[in-house]
Amino acid sequence: MISRLLSFSLKNRLFVFITFLLIIASGIQSTRQLPVDAFPEISPTQVNVILRAPGMAAERVENQVTHPLETELLGIPNQTILRSTTKYGITSITLDFEEGTDIYWARQQVAEKIAAVSKDLPTGIQGGMAPMSTPLSEMFMFTVENPEMNLAQKRHLLDWVIRPALRTVEGVADVTNLGGKVRTFQFTPSASKLSDAGVSLQAIKDALADANQVGNLGRITQGTETFSARVTGRIVALDDLAAINVANQQQQVYRLDQLGEVSLSYLPRFGAITKDGEEAVEGLVVGLKGANAAAVVEAVEQKLTQIQPSLPENTDINVFYNRKGLIDTAIAGISDALMQSIVLVIAVLVFFLRNVRASILVSLSIPVAALITFISLRLLGLSANLMSLGGLVIAIGMIVDSSVVITEKIETELNSKKRLPLLHKIYRASLAVAPSVVSGTVIIILVFLPLLTLTGLEGKLFSPVALTIVIAITAALATSLTLIPALGSLLMRPKNRRNKSLERMQNRYRHILSHVIKHRRATMMGFAAVFGLSIVSFLMVGKTFMPTMDEGDIIVQLEKSPTISLQESVALDTQVEHELLAKIPEIKQIVARTGSDELGLDPMGLNETDVFMELNPKDSWRFDSKQELIDAIREIVSAYPGMNVNFTQPIQMRISEMLTGSSGDVSIKVFGDDMNTLANITDKVIEQAEQVQGAVDVQASVITGARFLSIVPKMQQLRYYGISKQNFSEFILSQLSGYPISEAVDGRIRTPIVMGSQKSEGNYHSVNNIESLPIVMDNGETVALQQLADITFEQGPAIIERENSNRYALITSNVENRDVVGFVNELQQRVSTNVNLEPGYFIEYGGEFENQARASANLLMVIPVALLLIVILLFSSMGSMGLTTIVLTNIPFALSGGAISLWLSGEYMSVPASVGFIALMGVAILNGIVMISHFEQTRVHYSDFTSLVIEGAKDRLRPVLITAITAIFGLIPLLMSSGPGSEVQKPLAVVVIGGLITATLATLLLLPILYLLVNRKSGDA
Repeated sequence: MISRLLSFSLKNRLFVFITFLLIIASGIQSTRQLPVDAFPEISPTQVNVILRAPGMAAERVENQVTHPLETELLGIPNQTILRSTTKYGITSITLDFEEGTDIYWARQQVAEKIAAVSKDLPTGIQGGMAPMSTPLSEMFMFTVENPEMNLAQKRHLLDWVIRPALRTVEGVADVTNLGGKVRTFQFTPSASKLSDAGVSLQAIKDALADANQVGNLGRITQGTETFSARVTGRIVALDDLAAINVANQQQQVYRLDQLGEVSLSYLPRFGAITKDGEEAVEGLVVGLKGANAAAVVEAVEQKLTQIQPSLPENTDINVFYNRKGLIDTAIAGISDALMQSIVLVIAVLVFFLRNVRASILVSLSIPVAALITFISLRLLGLSANLMSLGGLVIAIGMIVDSSVVITEKIETELNSKKRLPLLHKIYRASLAVAPSVVSGTVIIILVFLPLLTLTGLEGKLFSPVALTIVIAITAALATSLTLIPALGSLLMRPKNRRNKSLERMQNRYRHILSHVIKHRRATMMGFAAVFGLSIVSFLMVGKTFMPTMDEGDIIVQLEKSPTISLQESVALDTQVEHELLAKIPEIKQIVARTGSDELGLDPMGLNETDVFMELNPKDSWRFDSKQELIDAIREIVSAYPGMNVNFTQPIQMRISEMLTGSSGDVSIKVFGDDMNTLANITDKVIEQAEQVQGAVDVQASVITGARFLSIVPKMQQLRYYGISKQNFSEFILSQLSGYPISEAVDGRIRTPIVMGSQKSEGNYHSVNNIESLPIVMDNGETVALQQLADITFEQGPAIIERENSNRYALITSNVENRDVVGFVNELQQRVSTNVNLEPGYFIEYGGEFENQARASANLLMVIPVALLLIVILLFSSMGSMGLTTIVLTNIPFALSGGAISLWLSGEYMSVPASVGFIALMGVAILNGIVMISHFEQTRVHYSDFTSLVIEGAKDRLRPVLITAITAIFGLIPLLMSSGPGSEVQKPLAVVVIGGLITATLATLLLLPILYLLVNRKSGDA
């Protein structure tokens, strides 16, 4: 088949040229259309359900909402995990599904389950499924600035002008509005006025419903025209609300403002936004799952520019987080590394080939393979990101291998004195090395196949790397067997000029190899010593899942007392912000979010704050590293008593929450039923964790300590006074905080109409006075609350977290100056020794540790299978187990260099480093094939094996060096880069560069000796 392909390419060169020109054109077009993002799509198929239960304590929400809904949802097939977080007045349930599950099917299943259980939930439950986004969909954040507007006006502008405009942008799932105050039309009933008028609350609600509806009356015909008729009269303004008529049982009519206070007010706030120490209003753009992040952000920016003229004068949209900035920086960094790699590889080719035409011919395989890769990525629906482009950088050295071998053989054949036609010589030369080129490429593909089997986060991150490499080298192989011979027939010509530099290099190598063969025992012992050193080095290297990528921005998560009020929480936040801005000039601006938005998309408590810090450029810093800056910030924030502190970054935080439901490098989950027992165990685990070297920001969710005012109605008394439980609850709610009963519609603007508010008559927010709260009966008379209910304070959980319907307490810790795996191993030993668990309680460790363990287990299962396939392929290609073993001997010495370089560099053994070791196996085997196959092809020309080995190795010096040095030079830009994402690529580059040095030495010095030992004859070796 190979001979036919070569023959066809040489006989139909014009067809080959046109085909590749079309491929190049298509590749350029694909490059322009390819989605761009910082990372691949790493989110699982995930559905989030958020339900609000106004006024309910966490434990009641768990019992009456979370538990019945979880029970129903657990019946959905293809689930991998179900997690829930329940707090005061809200529950958030997250379902993860198996990879490949259709998101629309999953949402449909969840919707059906919610509908099935909704009839069993308490009245007043609000919410449902969150928008179809992912934890990494937060793409764009901004605050609305206008010195002439108050918080309510800014929020009104965001709600009714900016948000509707941004929701029209393609790829936007939703725009979450945070902070500020939402305007309401409010009616606060007066118990005394209701009693005097004899009007019940139900009569007021009925009057509001009747006054605020539009009735359709059908159509009427007048002459030749038809008109629709309707009854109008909806509430539009506050005066409309005040003028509503309410009748008592004697049909006496009262205006609403005669029965209480009608005023402008605001909805109860579940959270707040502060910017640089002042309250603000924030908009957060959430992208659809699978949307092109760069395109979405660019469209959002264009829409904001478009609507800017329509905004009030002096209004400014202050953007403090823009995912496109990270994407542009990361892609620019990896693109620069790619271009530098190409330039360095071409320079290496020119140096070794010393033939401009041959160098051009080989170099063409790089852009052609790259463009074919971009075409494939677009067809597969993948994006250009740090991982896929990083795979292309890794593959640069391997891309030219097959073209180098074929081009060098063509050059040698053309310079031979055989009198044959040009095309015939090119055909013979290409055919001679094509089988080894194909088998070598297939082996490299087999080496990278294990990466395609990875699951979870590591699979989503590194499958694109492996896929890109496989596509690129396959494209390079096809190019070397078609375009290279066809174009070589036009570019390559016999060249009688000697390559003196190559000859000098070959002569020096011949001398070194002769010396090594004479002292082969010492040589083999030297290589054995290197291998032993590598084992020691590997055992000393720490282990982690992934290096932490510097996203540029910092998030500090604060957790305060669970009983703190929103006002006090915001006051503490602003105090922290003012001090940080005064003492840390590296901080450009701070935007802090306390609590949650009205939708509850990220249900934090009033005691929880995410402090987002945008930093100034690094060249203006006083610190040498970001870690020193974090330490300075930690010193300031940790000085505030009673606060848990955790440091993270925007994407890092969301990935951690997506995987474990928490942020932090390590998560420890203590499972059990009783909250007090969980709290006691948690305290003991924290005590052990804080003693482990490298532990920072150790904290646990505050699961107990919340206080609740419990009002338990006396049912007999309610019946005696003729008060329904619903009316009883609603009246108390109207006096304490209020609840929406309708809405006023003015065009597209909706204003909630609220019954009652915090402006209720009497200081009923004082616990001392609440017992005297008058409850209005249906006949208008009143009775004190203390006669109708028992009023007490109770302690309860502040947060209840569950996984697959099992309660757990969560402990998180970050790890500094140490590997995560070693940290967790030591922590596990401490906990198992010093913490006694009661029956029914157990501990699970997660986070990066869990990911690293899963990735290692998968690779340990799959890599041996890949190696077995490689052995079978080598044996079938070489026909000798001895020769196969010689080639495989290159692998441990390639890995040796990688392990030693990893130890010397201070990097940890991680998934990127594992990818580097896998790449090393492919290059080591390829070099071994190049050397040993040449020995076998030329052995008939030599009478003794020593001469065969020395001369044969000398002939293969150039291709072996080209393979190694192009791969090394191709990775140097990754090693030297410092932008976002470089932390992920650096361990890989360190491993491959170090391993290529020892692998090349083993190929050039050890393999010839082993070949001699296997094939020696009496007196020859």
